[in-house]
Amino acid sequence: MDKGNKCWWEFPRWSDVYEKGTDEYIEKAFATRSQGNEISCPCCTCHHRFWYGRNDVRDHIICNGFVPRNDESFHLGRMGPEREAENLQHDEPSNMNVGIQELLHAALREGPNEEAKKFLNLIEEGQEELYPGCKKMSRLAFTIRLYIYKCDHKLPDVAIAGLLEFFKEVLPNDAILPTSIHEAKKVLKLLGLDYKKIDACPNDCMLYWAEHANATSCHVCGTSRWKSKEDDQNDNSNEKTRRIPSKILRYFPIKKRLQRLYMCAETASYMTWHKYGRENDGLMRHPADGQAWINFDKMYPSFSNEPRNVRLALATDGFNPFQTMSIVHSTWPVILINYNLPPWLATKSEFLMLSLLIPGPLSPGNSIDVYLQPLMKDLDDLWKFGLETYDASTNTRFDMHVAVMSTISDFPGYAMLSGWSTKGKFACPCCHYEVDSVYLKYSHKHCYMSHRKWLDSDHPWRYNKRNFNGHIEERSEPVRLTGCEIEQLLHDFPNEFGKEQPKMRQDADDPNPWRKCSIFFKLPYWKQCDLRHNLDVMHIEKNIFDNVIGTLLDIPGKRKDHVSARRDLKYLREEKDFRWVPELESKELEDGSEEFPTSMFWMNDDEKQLFCQTIKMQICLKVMPRILLDVCKLMKGKSRDIRAMMHIL
Repeated sequence: MDKGNKCWWEFPRWSDVYEKGTDEYIEKAFATRSQGNEISCPCCTCHHRFWYGRNDVRDHIICNGFVPRNDESFHLGRMGPEREAENLQHDEPSNMNVGIQELLHAALREGPNEEAKKFLNLIEEGQEELYPGCKKMSRLAFTIRLYIYKCDHKLPDVAIAGLLEFFKEVLPNDAILPTSIHEAKKVLKLLGLDYKKIDACPNDCMLYWAEHANATSCHVCGTSRWKSKEDDQNDNSNEKTRRIPSKILRYFPIKKRLQRLYMCAETASYMTWHKYGRENDGLMRHPADGQAWINFDKMYPSFSNEPRNVRLALATDGFNPFQTMSIVHSTWPVILINYNLPPWLATKSEFLMLSLLIPGPLSPGNSIDVYLQPLMKDLDDLWKFGLETYDASTNTRFDMHVAVMSTISDFPGYAMLSGWSTKGKFACPCCHYEVDSVYLKYSHKHCYMSHRKWLDSDHPWRYNKRNFNGHIEERSEPVRLTGCEIEQLLHDFPNEFGKEQPKMRQDADDPNPWRKCSIFFKLPYWKQCDLRHNLDVMHIEKNIFDNVIGTLLDIPGKRKDHVSARRDLKYLREEKDFRWVPELESKELEDGSEEFPTSMFWMNDDEKQLFCQTIKMQICLKVMPRILLDVCKLMKGKSRDIRAMMHIL
């Protein structure tokens, strides 16, 4: 047999190839089909009959040899899209042995796998009537509705047990009810709707996870893991004391939920819409029409050749879960958006995947990387090893790989996810080190100039002096930093997380806009993504709307045409040689006071009244009467309403 065609387990057990293949197999097996941190041992003695942990399985394979299962003899050695792309460059197209193996492999992988069989059996059993003659609700629907009721009303397990006893008395004797809430939880776990609780340091320094799972205090700041005393035993009795974690991260595993997308034939057909259902007419209707998607396909052809591989976007933002602004609290959900789906389904609530729920009461800031660790671990496994998945639309199994293409957030969230500081002198991540900023003496903030350099070289605004800073813009746009350049720049960056760490300041002599090396660079393909971070347009539109309306209506606290701004106009002309609307500059009078000329957009009370009434009428006619505009007062509305008002203006 040709050495290039030999599988790793056919080499001598003392060789480096055999040992490396063993380690790669164990990594893939534990990432895809482990149960309780154990897998069926594939050594020549156990023959997949007994289950062991990672170290025991490795010892058995090294000592006893390896016996692959029939359905994995072809794809055991594959190490994800990157390794496949390398192998494709060296494989001979006419290799008859590989072709026969591929046909055999495809034949053996038809029909549902074990995971799909469990799910389909559960669905089939769940369709049973709750009791004979019940047409309104099945057994599975009752179990799910019961658990939702428990969560919505925050009922303890004892209350649910009492309800089940009451239902047994009311319903017929042959009604099939769960015996306890624990049985209901088992059903939800099989559906992939469970979550894991991971303790965290209250200072956002670390997670009590992986190698630190059994630690009792933070290895960074030394803070205790528990709110209560650390003693396991009560001094007055032999009972164990209940220790309450100081902070808990809730992680919703994504592997089973991604598999579920293909177990329904209708949903599985939508998962390949970007390949077979999209109209290629040159218009931008879907991320697949963008240049970033096309470049990614060229970089990783083995990933793109399988249209069922999943592409995701990660979105996050903070919110107050207590429905009252009197309590300052910020909880951060991390949501995954499925880019395989058509645009009218991708953002539907039933297809948005909640993966993490980062607790408050404060924003995690740059320490969000600490909480993203479990998700990044699963995403890395799904890229390197894949996950055997049953496709109900074709009745076949395939290895599903997953890639995160980009993130979506507001501008502060951009800083948290990317590591680039969006405050201070270098706030613009697109201009990066070539940003033009001026510190305003009276407004006490940075002002970012020279946006005209992003325009085309022959754009008339480049030569418009009066309406800009009084100068012609002849510079070209900055060259953006690529992912490879950023990774090389931050290769040895000392990531230090937690509230106890000293904040990094930008030095005037040696400014450093980076705050960390983002955890996303641990994904092997992240540096090749052209569009790594996206800004939420709804946030930007609302901020622009608030500033424009606040300035037009002269709303205190929201207007941008204030005393400090007028003084800064004069300061910019004298110190920076920027000549912006000199007629609006503050003027000194003989008595030492200042005079501020009125602007061309200034309105008196009657004009403000007319403006508000006109906007209100347009909203009632074209949108909906959800935003009420009173005289000179703008009530806060939802982002979609603000968007509609921007179009009206």
